[in-house]
Amino acid sequence: MELLNEDCMEVMARYPDKYFDLACVDPPYGLNFAMEKERKATATRSAQFKFARKEWDGATPTREYFDELKRVSANQIIWGGNYFLAHLSATNCIIIWDKLNPEGMRFSDGEMAWCSFNSSLRIYRSNRTYKEETQIHPTQKPVKLYEWLLTNYAKPGDKILDTHGGSMSSVIACLNLGFDIVCCELDPDFYKAAVERVEQSQKQQRMFK
Repeated sequence: MELLNEDCMEVMARYPDKYFDLACVDPPYGLNFAMEKERKATATRSAQFKFARKEWDGATPTREYFDELKRVSANQIIWGGNYFLAHLSATNCIIIWDKLNPEGMRFSDGEMAWCSFNSSLRIYRSNRTYKEETQIHPTQKPVKLYEWLLTNYAKPGDKILDTHGGSMSSVIACLNLGFDIVCCELDPDFYKAAVERVEQSQKQQRMFK
């Protein structure tokens, strides 16, 4: 396991072609999500807005990012693939995360991932977060979602890459299931909080062994 506070382009440049078996990534969608949260937040901002002033979601990755991702990994699962279609090929393998939102919620009912596998569309259904998970990132995904992805799309011994670690749910899932992962997070505050989350998760795992 490597958890890196670096630009993912610099990290990927260090690896040979197809070094990773699977890249499972969640790049920024370019929706300016955090700043929109900041605009709507009240003076008594809850913990989920603590990083809201950061402009981490103002632009999408370039074509060079996707080219490099495909160079260093044999297969890819790319969350928000519907925002990056200009840089991705046609695929019959789509993953939908159904968030099971209650009726009338204004947020999106789900998210889509573009996949490089020759497989059918699949739907994973779960709440946006689990009660036992502390939210440290505005777009944090559940650990159980990443465990489902690894169980269905990775093989034992596969090397995993995550270029936009965020809350590092992917890292916790890899450690839980015995996968080796290299994970990058550029923002130092997100990185620090995520590493602490990973460490706390591992402490809890050891307590119950």
